[in-house]
Amino acid sequence: MPIDLAGVHIPTTTPFGGSGEVDLDAFAANMRAGITRGVHGFVVGGSTGEAVLLDATERTNLWTTAAEVASDQVLIAGTGAESTRTTIRMCKSAAHAGAHAVLVQPPAFYRGAMTPIALTAHFGAVADASPVPVLVYQVPLKMSTIEFSTEWIAGIAEHPNVVGMKDSRGDLDALSEIIEATPDDFRVLVGSGALLHAALEAGAVGGILGVANLVPDLCVEIFDAHREGRGDVAAALQARVAPLHNGIVGVRGVPGVKAALDALGRVGGAPRSPLQPLDGVGRTAVVHLLEEAGLTSN
Repeated sequence: MPIDLAGVHIPTTTPFGGSGEVDLDAFAANMRAGITRGVHGFVVGGSTGEAVLLDATERTNLWTTAAEVASDQVLIAGTGAESTRTTIRMCKSAAHAGAHAVLVQPPAFYRGAMTPIALTAHFGAVADASPVPVLVYQVPLKMSTIEFSTEWIAGIAEHPNVVGMKDSRGDLDALSEIIEATPDDFRVLVGSGALLHAALEAGAVGGILGVANLVPDLCVEIFDAHREGRGDVAAALQARVAPLHNGIVGVRGVPGVKAALDALGRVGGAPRSPLQPLDGVGRTAVVHLLEEAGLTSN
């Protein structure tokens, strides 16, 4: 059966204990908080999860724990690596751990050599070998990445095991262009929490949203209101969520999301070095944004 990617998916953070090791208990607790608020799935090992700062064993342990905690939720594993060989190995490990699909970012270190032909060879080999469906990850352009052309996305969408993509550019016109250029069964998910309602209106099936770590219930309500034809309700909810995305996820990234989780009484903690936690001014700004959205801080 085709995988159902519709809905709101949380790209999980990775909590670290006092010794700097991954805290799987805290990770599971944060997941359960999202499950009780109705989210449809999780991405484990993505940008918000500091995947590039984790080793392979840590990623596998997170996937295994997530598979144990999730009930009816879709589990998507971030498996992108710089080499095709390693990416394939990670996809197989994720599938073995219980992932239903994989999210694959482009190899970008040798950016100048990543021609459309090289990218097609890479993603084609990964999709051929992956035991589970593949989603292409358009990483935010402010990071060290590659921007896929619409033409390239339309081409790779023809592979039977490439079932969709996450677009985190924050560009509604570009996202709409991809939706128009790809088959109806190619699922496009938006990565910007400020654009969830507009992306759904444009034909996206859902979102993988960093801000859903903080307000999963509001994000789910936007999705439900859109699905039920209550556009005015969805727009009003989006107006509450957008400043949180823009001011916390967009501006302050992983340290901001973790600081907000702390303020909301969940487990955020410090990011892994070389990322640095927010200073006092940054934390105060995060708390202020949460309060303005009507959220209680602790």
